[in-house]
Amino acid sequence: MIDPFVAQLAQPDPAVDSLLDVLGRILGFTVLAAGTAAAAAVTFRWYSADELPEGVGVLAGITAVAIWLNTKTALQDAIIGTTPLLEIETAVYTVVVFATSAIAADGGRRVGDYLGRDVFALAAPRTIDDVGQLVRSAGRVTAVELPETIEDVDGYDPVDAETKADLAGETFLFPRHLPVGQLRARLTARLERDYGIGHVDVELGADGEIEYLGLGSRPAGIGPTLAPGTVALSVRADPAADASPGDAVQIWTSDDGARPLAVGELRGTAADAATVAVDADDVGAFDADRPYRLVTLPGTPDAERELVSALRAADETVTALAVDAGGSLDGTTVDSLPALVLAVDRDGDDAVALPPDDLRLAAGDVAYVLGRPEALRRLPER
Repeated sequence: MIDPFVAQLAQPDPAVDSLLDVLGRILGFTVLAAGTAAAAAVTFRWYSADELPEGVGVLAGITAVAIWLNTKTALQDAIIGTTPLLEIETAVYTVVVFATSAIAADGGRRVGDYLGRDVFALAAPRTIDDVGQLVRSAGRVTAVELPETIEDVDGYDPVDAETKADLAGETFLFPRHLPVGQLRARLTARLERDYGIGHVDVELGADGEIEYLGLGSRPAGIGPTLAPGTVALSVRADPAADASPGDAVQIWTSDDGARPLAVGELRGTAADAATVAVDADDVGAFDADRPYRLVTLPGTPDAERELVSALRAADETVTALAVDAGGSLDGTTVDSLPALVLAVDRDGDDAVALPPDDLRLAAGDVAYVLGRPEALRRLPER
């Protein structure tokens, strides 16, 4: 005869079976959420080569669980009938499912992104040749290869040799079917933005091949704006409150026997220091340890400085062209040149500023021409 206590232990406990069933369902939902998030992370990594955002991964995993629960509930209502959806056990079960699914979805997103990063890193092209082969087969982009020889732009400071070496033979990718003008503008913007080039003179053929490339660096600082024979120096002074860079100032000593030292141009102020441009011959009269007083003089900034400031902000530049006997510029009128002639310096005569349009250039003249570098480059060919 079987002991009643042993028989009771041998019978299954409904509460334990129900708990195990709930835990099994929760485990299944977590696996579903993790798998969905992992698949979404792998797909997103393949499509964008970036990591799937955390919120999107969790939302994708929870959405799959919610669809499963809603579908199961709807089928139960249609086939079985009313279900106890409002009971406390059902609410706790639903909250626990969504909480564990959210945690599992984030873990699946991380695992999927890790796997996708490794898989697509192995399949990614390693060299520019592989990239070129891919883009040519796909037909999505245009590859523009820079020449091995890069020229200097006349009228600009040369670009350092290291930058030229880095750019020589480099390949840039752009969208396909761009007109030549837009392709040139995009290439110019890329070079100026990514490599700090001051000006780019590039000539593209009808097929997008580079026929000529010249680079120039834009001058920076005060030095390029100083007139010949002048220097910039910093003095201890407190200019007037309404003084601004470009104002003409008179520099006085601040001791009892105040006297004027020089006349210059205010270039900048910072606290009790002021930067002024003065004649090179007046520099010896200043003492670095002595404070000075600045008196603003009536007047306007020099036309030379205004022109230099405008040129630094524009694409145009000024260059000097020597007219050779029998050359392409010999006998050419000023108005026939595709640039603005600012002055013509004739040997033995005074320079002609802003010459008339009918003035003809002669051998021995030096023409100071304002224009874009690509236009100035073609002037000797005329």
